[in-house]
Amino acid sequence: MKIKGKDILSRLVAIVAFALISVMQNGTSANAQNGINSPYSRYGFGIISDHSMGFNKGMAGVAQGFRGGSIVNVGNPASYSAVDSITALFDFGLSLSNGNYKMGEIQQNAKNSSLDYIALHFRAAQGLGVAVGVLPFSNIKYDFESTSTTINGSKEITSSSTYTGDGGLHQVFFGMGWRPFRPISIGANISYLYGDYAHISTTSFSDASIFSNVRSYVADLSTYALDLGIQYVQPVSKSSTLTFGATYGFGHDISNRAKRISSRINASQLQASSDTITLNDAFQLPHTIAFGLAYKYLDKWTVGADCEIQKWGDCKFPVTVDEGGKDEFVSRKGQLNDRIKISLGGTLLPDAYSSSLFNRIQYKAGFYYSKSYANADFTGTLSDKPYEYGLSAGVSIPIDNKNAWRMRSRINLTAQWVHTNIPYADNIAFSQTGNVMKRELVENYLRLCIGLTFNEIWFNKWKVQ
Repeated sequence: MKIKGKDILSRLVAIVAFALISVMQNGTSANAQNGINSPYSRYGFGIISDHSMGFNKGMAGVAQGFRGGSIVNVGNPASYSAVDSITALFDFGLSLSNGNYKMGEIQQNAKNSSLDYIALHFRAAQGLGVAVGVLPFSNIKYDFESTSTTINGSKEITSSSTYTGDGGLHQVFFGMGWRPFRPISIGANISYLYGDYAHISTTSFSDASIFSNVRSYVADLSTYALDLGIQYVQPVSKSSTLTFGATYGFGHDISNRAKRISSRINASQLQASSDTITLNDAFQLPHTIAFGLAYKYLDKWTVGADCEIQKWGDCKFPVTVDEGGKDEFVSRKGQLNDRIKISLGGTLLPDAYSSSLFNRIQYKAGFYYSKSYANADFTGTLSDKPYEYGLSAGVSIPIDNKNAWRMRSRINLTAQWVHTNIPYADNIAFSQTGNVMKRELVENYLRLCIGLTFNEIWFNKWKVQ
């Protein structure tokens, strides 16, 4: 009996296609398990995904200079050309997280889980690799409340403000990487982005005669993204190489609408009035540039560094502004900050052919620091800017011993610790006193990331006796 690789290929492609269709048809379900619960996701499109995969989560997402036949590197599509003629990779991962955030007098813990990525990678022709999959682009999820008390004559009135948000964007991508000649590889990812968001704020009062105010910001989004990549491999010695990598993501207008719905609710929960404002072409994607390098010594160790710049400050985004004492809903640039991220990471494989499991395990570690794109300072007067940093460490464990390490399926385990600090101006204090009082949104996350990389031999005939 003969089992042909192409039969396996057709079956796995069908499985991946079914998974893609299922995710696209069940966006609401995906949003419900987006893996975050953070007031930080109030800003922009939410918390932006780092697009790291199983091989580089433990290295803080370093990707630009990494390439190899046993990894799926979505961060730089030029790396797809490194896959060999008979290898096919199926990669997926999930995360479990425990987070804590503090915002003024509010403190909360949250546990979440999420499906991080699904990807299929194989060679289509000599020097041409192909990848397809699903990634989160951004996530939105939060729910918190604040209260304040005022004296009106002899009467004490308590106001409660609740803020909830849900949604995010998903990314279905198709990528190709081609090596036209040995030092140079080029590639491209083209993606379909889709999703929605809803931000709802409600202000209610202890005095039943005062109407509650509800304001909702909602949008349905769908657009494309195009990212180009290049890698240049420079031999340093017989046993080491230095790879330079860079990517460019095209920014553009998103022709989708944003809505602001304002309502007044009486004590009987009946809507007294409602007003809806719609903005056309309300969003933009940023131009993004990233570059980095990786130094590799045999198959033993690799170290790398990346820098990424996203020009969110040049993107228009819906916002409510005060124009002559009246709230106006407009789409303007300058609502977000440019995001800059620097990552350092490396991996160590003691001995791929050792009889000891510990020597065949690949060990990883990394660190990153970034300037957040969230802009919570509506006054524009705070000197402190939002920032974030994180540490990560992980292992990649071969599942079997039948082949060389680079041809094995693997399980990737990563632990991540992330700290975020976003200064903001206190709205209530500003409205009551006219003075700017700085507050801070501080978040700490501990995540466990689990990934499986199935390394299959395709396009080859196997004989079973």
